[in-house]
Amino acid sequence: MKKNLKWIVLALLLVALIAAAGGLYDSLKDKVELSNLVAAATPIPTGEPAGEPDATAAPTATPRPAAPDFTVYDGQGNAVRLSSFVGKPVVVNFWASWCGPCKSEMPDFQKAWEQYGDGVQFMIVNMTDGRQETLESARAYIDKQGFTFPVYYDTDVDAAMAYGVSAIPATYFIAADGSLTARASGAISLATLKKGLSMIME
Repeated sequence: MKKNLKWIVLALLLVALIAAAGGLYDSLKDKVELSNLVAAATPIPTGEPAGEPDATAAPTATPRPAAPDFTVYDGQGNAVRLSSFVGKPVVVNFWASWCGPCKSEMPDFQKAWEQYGDGVQFMIVNMTDGRQETLESARAYIDKQGFTFPVYYDTDVDAAMAYGVSAIPATYFIAADGSLTARASGAISLATLKKGLSMIME
């Protein structure tokens, strides 16, 4: 009887340890995710890897840099400039259908767009280089997944050049006054996306 009780106690302790470890992992994961969101304190030089933290970032009182303007194309082929959305917060996400991390965060962007799309302009910018990614491959992926957020196509590579995008996914949060507020490199969680949105909806 005592032997059985001992094993029961050990089993309960093991379950408790596993649960605690899982909670710690989730907590650390959230902290790592949020640390990926970097406040923008300096302009983005052309060619700088998108989303890299600035180790010499100035205090928050420093004026935020203006978000570089660019032209992309909507699903009907109409040219759309980022600057045309001044007066409304904007989130810009660079992606491609061949990019696994990009695809992993897409459902969260869909959820965020459904919740915040009335007050925030979403620009889901496809890296349409004509080689790795074409209009056909990008549209086929979006249609298959049933995503309804606004997708734009960077067929002239104007947006990628303006932001020095060398790795995707990359996400930029732009305030209503056209200033770049925050940026993140790599796939982000819904919590991080909402944190970035809160920074431009203040």
